[in-house]
Amino acid sequence: MSSTKLSVNVNKIALIRNSRGSNYPDLLQMCLDLEAYGADGITVHPRPDQRHIRYDDIPLLKKNIRTELNIEGYPSDEFIQLVIDNTPAQVTLVPDPPGALTSDHGWDFVKNKDLLANAIPLFINAGIRVSLFVDADEDASSRAHDAGADRIELYTGPYAHQYAKGDKQSIHGHIAASAKAKALGLGVNAGHDLNLDNLAFYKSSLLLLDEVSIGHALIVDAMYYGYSNAIAMYLDRLKNPQHYHFPK
Repeated sequence: MSSTKLSVNVNKIALIRNSRGSNYPDLLQMCLDLEAYGADGITVHPRPDQRHIRYDDIPLLKKNIRTELNIEGYPSDEFIQLVIDNTPAQVTLVPDPPGALTSDHGWDFVKNKDLLANAIPLFINAGIRVSLFVDADEDASSRAHDAGADRIELYTGPYAHQYAKGDKQSIHGHIAASAKAKALGLGVNAGHDLNLDNLAFYKSSLLLLDEVSIGHALIVDAMYYGYSNAIAMYLDRLKNPQHYHFPK
C-alpha cells in the first residue's frame, strides 16, 4: 500500500481569523504548527471575496511553510497571476466560479475545454504541478490526461454522503478512475468531506493514492481533540487503514 500525504486545508482557520478583523489566530503560525504535528502539506483556496484566505496570505505562506503548498481555485486571470507569482508546489483547478459556496462537482471538460487549454500550460511552464478536480469516473481521468494535467483530485463528496448511510458502492467509481489515471501516468489526489469515519475505508480501497486534502472535518475534529491529536488520527487512518472497521 503506497504512502498517502495529508494536506490540510486551512480556509476555516482563516475564516475565524477574519471574523474579528485581526491576525488572531495567526494563520502562518498555525500552518507551521500543523506541519510540526505531521501534516505533509498546506492547502488554501482563495476566493474573489477573500472571505477566508486572502491574497496577501499567499506570499507569506509560500515564503515560510516547509512542506508543499497547494493552491486551489477557479482559473480566472487574477487567480492565474496569483499562482504564477507565488509558484506553489501544486495548483488544483476547480470548476467553481466566483460566488460558489464550495466545490461540488468535477470539471465539465467539453464545456471548459478552451479555459483549461489556456490555463494549464501557463502553470506547467512555471514549474507548477497541475491537478484537476474531477468526478469519479474513468472518462474524467482520460480527459484530464488529454488536457495536460499532472494529477487528478477525485471529488469525494458523493462517496462521503453514501458512506454515511452505510452504502459503500460509490467507491467503485473511485477505484476505476484512480486505476485509469495511474495507467495514464497521472497522480491521484482526493478531497471533499473526507473525515475520520470514511477515510480509512477510502484509503484501503485506493492503493495508489498520492494525497488527500482535508479541511472542514479536520478543523472540527481539532475543536474536540486538539490539532496535534487530530493530525495524528488522520495520519493513522492513512497509514494503518486495516486497523479500522467498516460497515458491511
